Amino acid sequence: MTQLTPFRRNVALFALAFGGFGIGVTEFATMGLLPDVARELLPGFEAAPDTGIAQAGILITAYALGVVVGAPTFAVLASRMSQTRLAFWLLGLFIVGSLASAFMPSFGTLAIARFVAALPHGAYFGVASLLAARIMGPGKQGRGVALALSGLTIANVIGVPLATWLGQTVGWRWAYVLVAVIFGLTLLIGFWALPRFPGNPERSALQELSALRNPRMWIMIAVGAVGFGGFFAVYSYIAEVTTRETGFPASAVPWVLACLGIGMTVGNLLGGWATDRHATRTVTWGFAAFILALLAYAQFASAPVGLILTVFVIGVTSSALIPSIQTRLIRISNEAALLGAAVNHAAFNIGNSLGAWLGGLVIAGGIGYLAPGWVGVLLAALGFALAGVSVAVERRDKARNLNTIGIPTLAG
Repeated sequence: MTQLTPFRRNVALFALAFGGFGIGVTEFATMGLLPDVARELLPGFEAAPDTGIAQAGILITAYALGVVVGAPTFAVLASRMSQTRLAFWLLGLFIVGSLASAFMPSFGTLAIARFVAALPHGAYFGVASLLAARIMGPGKQGRGVALALSGLTIANVIGVPLATWLGQTVGWRWAYVLVAVIFGLTLLIGFWALPRFPGNPERSALQELSALRNPRMWIMIAVGAVGFGGFFAVYSYIAEVTTRETGFPASAVPWVLACLGIGMTVGNLLGGWATDRHATRTVTWGFAAFILALLAYAQFASAPVGLILTVFVIGVTSSALIPSIQTRLIRISNEAALLGAAVNHAAFNIGNSLGAWLGGLVIAGGIGYLAPGWVGVLLAALGFALAGVSVAVERRDKARNLNTIGIPTLAG
């Protein structure tokens, strides 16, 4: 690898984060624009908006399923490829999927386009976090993950509100055009600045897949999939809570999303810092705080001040968890680091699909737009319990290894 100047190093890190910014916009702007999409593409929306919104949630589910399929697929197929080259190919696919989303004529074809646009999502965050950690240097895995994710969290402060405003003002399709432009700029900047790390010709798809034999990896995948369903149960319907429960005008939705994004940015920075010090403790304490934040949302988000405060705290507590969960998965996967990093985002998007689906069910059932908050509490509590199982299994395995080599444990 060519030695990077400080300027090029910073530009390379910016490019990785800017790609995450584009992903944040394409994933979360859809949630803020669900009413606009449903109004144009779903007949009868005005007569039955609750049913229409629940049906429009399929777009969120389609995107989430695309992440779930694409993350392990790209990680396995690209096991020998240069991580830098993989990042370029993934950005190209993002551009194609975003433009397709902007021009699809029907709800069904739009759902397909959202699935395609999501395929590179998990693999990009996986490879971006690994590249960032390599550029930043040893001992900075958590901060590398946080940097790669920083674009996603900042997107919720700037990009998602901007795309939501753009979609409400000139049409939701322009939000996806904006996303395509962001990915195009990322590709150009990254092509100049990113170092060309070589691939590993000795790796194979089977070696990469062997990491999935480890039950500890599946437990952590379940932690992300179930626990983060709580976040998406709330976020998927935040526009409706803002306008129908709290009484804000539609123009306030971007500001509520920005408030959530500020919380996510703060939480991501705290999570990266805390993960490099103690990843396990960050997971356990983070989930406890996340559950309390969701409880507060379910109780108080119907009031304007309550909505603003609770979405901010949900942003902080949820994002603080992500670097720690991803770092644990990377460590558990050993040499299959790209697979470990990528399946983390597949897990989160299983949570995306699960949370959006369950949240839509309770809304369609007439329980109210705040009901997804209680769904979120339940899912986050299950994620917390699974995190406890993960820690217990890890300690058991360590104790067995120590006993195997003849070192007494405290229990022994």
